[in-house]
Amino acid sequence: MAAQKINEGLEHLAKAEKYLKTGFLKWKPDYDSAASEYGKAGRCDWSPVPAVCNLEAGCLFHAAKAYEQAGMMLKEMQKLPEAVQLIEKASMMYLENGTPDTAAMALERAGKLIENVDPEKAVQLYQQTANVFENEERLRQAVELLGKASRLLVRGRRFDEAALSIQKEKNIYKEIENYPTCYKKTIAQVLVHLHRNDYVAAERCVRESYSEDCTALEQLLEGYDQQDQDQVAEVCNSPLFKYMDNDYAKLGLSLLVPGGGVKKKAAAPPQAAPEGHAAPAAEDEEDEYAGGLC
Repeated sequence: MAAQKINEGLEHLAKAEKYLKTGFLKWKPDYDSAASEYGKAGRCDWSPVPAVCNLEAGCLFHAAKAYEQAGMMLKEMQKLPEAVQLIEKASMMYLENGTPDTAAMALERAGKLIENVDPEKAVQLYQQTANVFENEERLRQAVELLGKASRLLVRGRRFDEAALSIQKEKNIYKEIENYPTCYKKTIAQVLVHLHRNDYVAAERCVRESYSEDCTALEQLLEGYDQQDQDQVAEVCNSPLFKYMDNDYAKLGLSLLVPGGGVKKKAAAPPQAAPEGHAAPAAEDEEDEYAGGLC
């Protein structure tokens, strides 16, 4: 019965949305018809607050609230993709209504809902949220959401996209003059580039770093370039790397140098002859007196 009510309510919301759209031959939204459909949706008793759908004509904020509450109801029924779809619609209405903060919060909430089920969709939602905050010049909130997207990309081993996402984070941290965090993001980006087998890009990150002390990164690059797995492991097990966000710390611990991660063996020194035995002379060594003195 509950599922039937929800489907009926969704149909009314879809009709209401259609009435609010404009086109080539329809210049103005039909607010009266939309309000009627929202009212019918409310009478379906399919959301925690049915009366919220009884809207005054043209009230986008209340329409958005109705969509968002419908989405949360679907979430309770474990219909997460459908829930996210409705919350996305709500966020678009919030933006159109001129309430971007509410839109951003709705998008972030949708990202959290879908993160474990569809990480790719969650990345998209977090990036959308970051864009909304950035447009409102709320850079700290924007970079926080970009960070969530970057970590999900790393977790999914989508390293090309992760490198670009981390670069956006660095640009914002530089803009707000948070250079210590910018340097931490440089470490993360270097690890991502090395997992992409792009030594040149990793080296460029270090050269362009916003920190005077890049000793650890230089040692990491040196070990990687020399195929010295022991040196790479030592750097990646240092506190600077181990206490990063978990996804980046794992990148460090799993980093292998080219060639399979086997350190090149140094040539073994010649063994000393046992006591009482003369070392054998080289076969090609000639005795200058072999033919006698004359």
